[in-house]
Amino acid sequence: PAEASPAPAAPELPAPLVERNQNPEGGNITFTAKVAGESLLKKPSMKWFKGKWMDLASKVGKHLQLHDSYDRNNKVYTFEMEIIEANMTFAGGYRCEVSSKDKFDSSNFNLIVNGKMNSCHLLSYSYFFSFLCSSTIPSGTQQLLDKHLKNRSEEGDGKSDSQPDVDVWEILRKAPPSEYEKIAFQYGITDLRGMLKRLKRIKKEEKKSTAFLKKLDPAYQVDKGQKIKLMVEVANPDADVKWLKNGQEIQVSGRYIFEAIGNKRILTINHCSLADDAAYECVVAEEKSFTELFVKEPPILITHPLEDQMVMVGERVEFECEVSEEGATVKWEKDGVELTREETFKYRFKKDGKKQYLIINESTKEDSGHYTVKTNGGVSVAELIVQEKKLEVYQSIADLTVKARDQAVFKCEVSDENVKGIWLKNGKEVVPDERIKISHIGRIHKLTIEDVTPGDEADYSFIPQGFAYNLSAKLQFLEVKIDFVPREEPPKIHLDCLGQSPDTIVVVAENKLRLDVPISGDPTPTVIWQKLLFESEGRVRVEKHEDHCVFIIEGAEKEDEGVYRVTVKNPVGEDKADITVKVIDVPDPPEAPKISNIGEDYCTVQWQPPTYDGGQPVLGYILERKKKKSYRWMRLNFDLLKELTYEAKRMIEGVVYEMRIYAVNSIGMSRPSPASQPFMPIAPPSEPTHFTVEDVSDTTVALKWRPPERIGAGGLDGYIVEYCKDGSSEWTPALPGLTERTTALIKDLVTGDKLYFRVKAINLAGESGAAIIKEPITVQEIMQRPKIWLPRHLRQTLVKKVGETINIMIPFQGKPRPKISWMKDGQTLDSKDVGIRNSNTDTILFIRKAELHHSGAYEVTLQIENMTDTVAITIQIIDKPGPPQNIKLADVWGFNVALEWTPPQDDGNAQILGYTVQKADKKTMEWYTVYDHYRRTNCVVSDLIMGNEYFFRVFSENLCGLSETAATTKNPAYIQKTVDLSGDAKYRMFSKQGVLTLEIRKPTPFDGGFYTCKAVNERGEAEIECRLDVRGNQINIMDNINFAGKNQQ
Repeated sequence: PAEASPAPAAPELPAPLVERNQNPEGGNITFTAKVAGESLLKKPSMKWFKGKWMDLASKVGKHLQLHDSYDRNNKVYTFEMEIIEANMTFAGGYRCEVSSKDKFDSSNFNLIVNGKMNSCHLLSYSYFFSFLCSSTIPSGTQQLLDKHLKNRSEEGDGKSDSQPDVDVWEILRKAPPSEYEKIAFQYGITDLRGMLKRLKRIKKEEKKSTAFLKKLDPAYQVDKGQKIKLMVEVANPDADVKWLKNGQEIQVSGRYIFEAIGNKRILTINHCSLADDAAYECVVAEEKSFTELFVKEPPILITHPLEDQMVMVGERVEFECEVSEEGATVKWEKDGVELTREETFKYRFKKDGKKQYLIINESTKEDSGHYTVKTNGGVSVAELIVQEKKLEVYQSIADLTVKARDQAVFKCEVSDENVKGIWLKNGKEVVPDERIKISHIGRIHKLTIEDVTPGDEADYSFIPQGFAYNLSAKLQFLEVKIDFVPREEPPKIHLDCLGQSPDTIVVVAENKLRLDVPISGDPTPTVIWQKLLFESEGRVRVEKHEDHCVFIIEGAEKEDEGVYRVTVKNPVGEDKADITVKVIDVPDPPEAPKISNIGEDYCTVQWQPPTYDGGQPVLGYILERKKKKSYRWMRLNFDLLKELTYEAKRMIEGVVYEMRIYAVNSIGMSRPSPASQPFMPIAPPSEPTHFTVEDVSDTTVALKWRPPERIGAGGLDGYIVEYCKDGSSEWTPALPGLTERTTALIKDLVTGDKLYFRVKAINLAGESGAAIIKEPITVQEIMQRPKIWLPRHLRQTLVKKVGETINIMIPFQGKPRPKISWMKDGQTLDSKDVGIRNSNTDTILFIRKAELHHSGAYEVTLQIENMTDTVAITIQIIDKPGPPQNIKLADVWGFNVALEWTPPQDDGNAQILGYTVQKADKKTMEWYTVYDHYRRTNCVVSDLIMGNEYFFRVFSENLCGLSETAATTKNPAYIQKTVDLSGDAKYRMFSKQGVLTLEIRKPTPFDGGFYTCKAVNERGEAEIECRLDVRGNQINIMDNINFAGKNQQ
């Protein structure tokens, strides 16, 4: 189980808190950051990092989840990072950063994963931190970490007692990064990342590199697909370098390019992929420079969103979307709950290139809802509606009466084109053959019988599969009997066999009308059909036979309606009959529906009946909707709508929709109406929050509030502020039009009035509820004592340099508006030299360009009647000092010069912090600094070169810097060429048996030169000269000079 070090006792949570939830049974761990939101106008931004650079938002997936929530009661934002099934790769340092406008704060913590014990250890404290100050590590944290690392390094597999002590730190210090994992495994190091972080701090203290002028940065980050350049600067322009990746040398290729420009060595990696996320090193001779490259994957965008779907129970559902990258990881949710592969495999997830699929094999009513697909760069939502199976019969099969060798066609139309069915003849299934055909096209099912015989006369039924329907009709076989009468018979039309009204025939539009009219008569009569003129061939035609005639209309149309008269004649007589043909059809499409009463997820749809109902009463309407950018229409109702209005629900706020309508009669469904005007479901915002009175005067009231908690997709256009007198119910606008601010100053009010105030938020959907101040406000100035709130930095002397701008703002309170006065050193301020600006809540002192005379003690006084408040401010204007005075050469001896001077006459209104002493050889006059920040007024300059002449100068220094000019010695100091060394303690001289030795202690380059040894006795003198060169910093030199001298007696 995971363990956390105890956190210090915490006060009431004022700002973000980092804590960790325990999970003793599994390998999951959750880090929680809480942010107090009372002072925040909107949700803060939270980022989680691993190490220094890796943004964990791009790593969300199977093992890492990020969540956030908001507690409206306590006004606290909660951000969570959940690590699922933690393993060794998750160990390391983490950081969370929270920001809101100009406020920022962060917290660091470590995660240590012990692979042997299969547990997680968290070495962190719960940090309480504020946006206004940085967090501090409690005392003892580093000691706790050191103790823990020591204990962890001593843990092993029971063999530590028999193993010799090993300095793991020294091994890691000398090893390359590619060997770190191997060493950790060999010596049982479980907190490798923690040790490496400390090792990095140790390595920073090592001596400066001699091979590299500039090493690689500790880490680099690059987006996937982009290029990155790793650059070092080497000391030797001709040096050869090697580039290694994870310890393996990189070879030149199209992706890896090596460049050498002067001292710079550059490795360019083109088209970075995840395989390039590795450790890199640059090797020059025996020295190496290390870095780590992090390849960041770009956010995955949704290029083709999900589509709404409506299916029947048991049907297969397939949601499809397209993302910007192949094989990307996405997350599917239903009504905000993440979907996973259940044991029954209810949900199936599929990837095909850039396309992502969510498949539900057999849908149920419980599957209805909003489905969401999420990537790290986008979200798409679609609605699924699952309806119970319900079948409507638009056209049933009808009884038929046909003659021998004619064609019989049974036809029906149902609402679902995917429904199959069987045909029965007297209860037995019809088997199709060459004469009997069964077809299914769309919603229409047909049974066609060619060359009808008496055996085809029966009861026929159509049964849709899966539904309790039985559509039945009867086929009657018409047997024509002709009796031979050897006499003349007048013609006769026989219409009794039609089974309908003898003068009206109804036919469905686009169907074939075949009307058999039996006739008799001897001799055979002639047949004449009369209506408007029509051709006897083509779509409307007449076929004549001996005992009957056939009137045929191919594909009946509306124009074919009317009364048709058939006349039969023979020599014996004639007969007439009128037949009315009525063509019925589906209705015309209605006009485009109108949308009204639009809300957050609903709207009201209204429409008018079609201009032509198809000759049959309209049974109802079918409504469909789609998203504006989609091509898929989704049906909203399965039961026909009887009314001319409908309230559509379950829409997504902020998405643009369109509606269309179908009319349905007994024949079928009309074509769709034109689409409605696009509309967007939006809702008014919620009422503004924290509505309070900020200030009241005799004629004004100042109000303030915060934005609504819920604004919605319609945005926020502004606020309307109104007031109402106590005892009245009439609200009066307090401001002309809308205001976008969250404050308002209501002016020109009557003193003494008691008023109620309210504010409403406005957007495209209308007004929100009103936020009202419950108690009436009396318009009257409230007396308040004057009080100055002096900022902390002004409680001590304010120091500014000459020429800088001074802008001092001092807030105060007091009502009515106090009288403000400024004084300097007891005198009234000159308004020409200093700017004073006053407001109701603060006063500002402004000096555009500070001068020395602006220094002094300033006083600010507030006065309301006989009440006052005063504060004092001290301002010190400083400038660079003048040069020191009276510089002179006090003494010159050996290689030394003594200087003296007096402090400058002008100290720049600031304390003299020290002096800078410089020297220059008279030959070159190049100045070199001997002392800086030197606090005395005398010094000794040593290590001068013999035979040279030197000038000296001194600068004075204060907070502004060095003086503009320096005090320079008038005459040079001459260092004589020959110096007697016998009195100098630096030199030791020995004489033994005629051998003279000179020892120079700790020689420096200034000791170089010519040395002369002189011997003198009564007989005369002798001398010898030698040259000394001093090289390097650590040299001990002893020069022996031998000579013989005899003393003459």
